[in-house]
Amino acid sequence: MMRRREFIAAAVAAAASALLPRAAGALSGRRVLTATDVHPKDYPTVRAVQWIGEVLAKETRGALSIRQYPSGQLGRESDSIDMARFGAIDITRVYTGGLNNAFPLTQALCLPYVFDSVVHLRRALDGEVGDAVLRGFEARGLVGLAIYDSGARCFYNTRRPLQTPADLRGLKLRVPPSDIFIRLLRDLGANPTPLAFGEVYSALETRLIDGAENNIRSFHSSRHFEAAPYWSQTEHSYAPDVLLMSQGSFEALTRDQQQLVRDTARRSVAVMREAWDASEAAARAAIDASGVHRNASDTASFVAAAQPLLRDYLRDPALAVLHRRIRDLA
Repeated sequence: MMRRREFIAAAVAAAASALLPRAAGALSGRRVLTATDVHPKDYPTVRAVQWIGEVLAKETRGALSIRQYPSGQLGRESDSIDMARFGAIDITRVYTGGLNNAFPLTQALCLPYVFDSVVHLRRALDGEVGDAVLRGFEARGLVGLAIYDSGARCFYNTRRPLQTPADLRGLKLRVPPSDIFIRLLRDLGANPTPLAFGEVYSALETRLIDGAENNIRSFHSSRHFEAAPYWSQTEHSYAPDVLLMSQGSFEALTRDQQQLVRDTARRSVAVMREAWDASEAAARAAIDASGVHRNASDTASFVAAAQPLLRDYLRDPALAVLHRRIRDLA
């Protein structure tokens, strides 16, 4: 019997299918893949998927291409996961924090202070660790195409600089719908509030929440800095994004097309990283110019506060193996 969640997801997928101008079968010998992202059209992940579409169109002489729907046009990230699983859309870019519960191996990438730097993160994602996480999506109707890193996640808020965990006490902070982030915020003394990314700005303006956590590029592109002028460099997580494809859509392609999609998606990681590095520097300069107060944090105190969470999660043998591989690459 179909569970309530699956019924709702199927209904969303059916509705989306009716609205999307999907071209599979509409043009003889041509297929247009739909891709979604909650970020705006100039965001590095959106630009990377645009590049994938251009390469596919060129290599297949127009037989395969991508039509993008950025800026959350087709709903939340949580919606896009189900829409991809049920075949209403073909490709979606999703933050790993929102995947932790359904795809446990992604937890290894979201654990606090597991990565020391962007260089360390990229070294892990480009090897066995990244491959293992991507394979994990196959069990639930998705194909993992690529992992896009997205810098260090830090806290920002409307009230004060956060230098130690004690400064978080009493603050109501938005987190993605992930048990790891909810637990981490509680351990740090804050009140975690799961919200969709698109709801954060209004929640900050209305003081429904006191702040949130994200990378500096998203902090700028979402204009959250306008409502939350305190940025604290905690670097508590380097949780990346994942580019996913509907398994049904993938299997509908020819074998050559499947290989081309996989290869092009992997190559797009370099495209995304180049755009990311440039835009992250620009975002940092822009928020500084806007008057945002940025402060360094006492990393050691945050690392110590996160240890109980880390120990609990590493009781899972699969996560312990991935964690050990990640740390070996530090």
